[in-house]
Amino acid sequence: MTTTDVHVLLKRHFGYDQFRPGQEEIISNALAGRNSLVVMPTGGGKSLCYQLPALATGGVTLVISPLIALMKDQVDGLRANGIAADFLNSTLDNRTAAEVERGAQAGSVRLLYAAPERVSMPGFRRFLGTLDLRLIAIDEAHCISEWGHDFRPDYRALSELRALFPQTPVMALTATATGRVQQDIVEQLRLDDCRRFVSGFDRPNLTYRVEPGAGAWDALLDLLEERKGQSAIVYCFSRKDTEDLAAKLSSHGHPAVAYHAGLNANTRRLTQERFIDGEVPIVAATIAFGMGIDKPDIRLVVHHTLPKSIEGYYQETGRAGRDGLPSECVLFFNEGDRAKQEYFIQGMTGEARAVAERQLQQMVDYCRLSACRRRYLLQYFGETATAEACGNCDTCLAQRQAVDVTVVAQKLLSAVIRTGERFGFAHVGNVLLGKNLKRIRELEHDKLTVFGIVDDYDRDGLRRVADGLVERGLLAKAEGQYPTVGVTKSGREWLRNHETLTLDLRVDERPPQGRHSKVRQSNGGGTAAPNTGYDDVLFEQLRALRRRLADEEGVPAFVVFGDATLRGLAEAKPVTPEDMLRVSGVGPAKLERYGEAFLAVTRVTKEQTMHPKADHNR
Repeated sequence: MTTTDVHVLLKRHFGYDQFRPGQEEIISNALAGRNSLVVMPTGGGKSLCYQLPALATGGVTLVISPLIALMKDQVDGLRANGIAADFLNSTLDNRTAAEVERGAQAGSVRLLYAAPERVSMPGFRRFLGTLDLRLIAIDEAHCISEWGHDFRPDYRALSELRALFPQTPVMALTATATGRVQQDIVEQLRLDDCRRFVSGFDRPNLTYRVEPGAGAWDALLDLLEERKGQSAIVYCFSRKDTEDLAAKLSSHGHPAVAYHAGLNANTRRLTQERFIDGEVPIVAATIAFGMGIDKPDIRLVVHHTLPKSIEGYYQETGRAGRDGLPSECVLFFNEGDRAKQEYFIQGMTGEARAVAERQLQQMVDYCRLSACRRRYLLQYFGETATAEACGNCDTCLAQRQAVDVTVVAQKLLSAVIRTGERFGFAHVGNVLLGKNLKRIRELEHDKLTVFGIVDDYDRDGLRRVADGLVERGLLAKAEGQYPTVGVTKSGREWLRNHETLTLDLRVDERPPQGRHSKVRQSNGGGTAAPNTGYDDVLFEQLRALRRRLADEEGVPAFVVFGDATLRGLAEAKPVTPEDMLRVSGVGPAKLERYGEAFLAVTRVTKEQTMHPKADHNR
């Protein structure tokens, strides 16, 4: 198949004129019959990497997918694009499943979705043996690795597919995999001869923020008010937290539902479908919610509590802005949240416990950063950031000013020395602030000369100064579950020399209302910033039409068209079918299915633009 043929399929079935970075090379590798490991950020277009080869090669492409709801959404989306797709899972009765199998055997199904646990069933394996199987795609492949954040034993059985179909190429795909996890995926699936495609982990359309846990409720209400009607996920620590928060949000005018593993399967399915369909804009959830959520227009992901690991956090925030439009990820951080996670870690043993402790410490370090958050995330996954500052996280966007910290730095270093350099910053800070705590009294640190000598900084302010001292090399932080701080040789010399010290400190900007608007405007394209590139009124009309069409067909709204395509229509205001085909995301199949309905709306607006009514008041 030529490059031209592949581009023709891309436009005909998906409505795109060009591939996203990395896609074409991955597709070419699959068409050549070679194995591949694809590590691509959420929203980067992983699904297309196996969906398009399925159209080009003929036969059947088997897609292993972990969630039933994801299978249905992907199949609905493929069918809307004129692609023959189906799924086999526990929601089907025996008669329907048999019909799907016969369709696949007859060659009337190009993409067949199935859950990983199905591969262990002898009957399913026999069925696969009757197919003209051209490609096996394994989504969320990190689930096969015990080193990953979401290990699933059912995924281990997938290695047997290699033995059953040694000549069929395998494509393993994931958005979150460190180098160690990547190697484990390759080994577990026996893909020794595979090519690795690591497209990078950067999600430039996402804004990352960490905010103090104190006042999180009011801050959350502000965030949701700014995005009224838009989709949001709020991750909570416990099942009870999700239910309490959903009820509280709903009573304050923000319709929300709870999702957690304690709900029965039918309730979880209905909750997920209501959210994906746009019926309910907000889900308060535990981490049980979200893997494989194929919803491109989530504008806000909030972590109401501390995640367990960077991998989990990255995966969860990755559910925002999958359509490439600006979206926001906010984490509310309390130092006390660490203890909640540690309670569960204490039940682990051996290397598993050591890994969990290290992962939690890395998450805490992320929350305490004074440097670029995106840079930290990229470095965690082994990627080198191209710049010191990304310009799209709270630390990069925050206003800063030069502050003379000489006096407070002297007090801080002195307190570290006086307490014996055996404690972390939390304890040293409590001593400086004069906290009447049992631990301080037991150690008799309330009798030290440094006890209570700081009254012009709060805990967060002291930590920012401490972070600055670490960056300057005056303080050193030890590794481990409870990292202690010590004064370096340079720090002791600085104390002796009585030198002046100035640090560029972040200005804490948390006015009671609208505190995010200034930062988003400086970002030049945040979710609430005005966009003059398209007609806002027309966009809302198109959204209403999309909602009606989706309801009539019983599919999620984005299956009709995504937000990015609606924006393109609201900007181009097409009048003819040829005009509409020029908009990214519109292909012949969708034009035939939905074109006239949307053109009827855009034509009216175009006409009004060209021939505005006369102003009789002049």
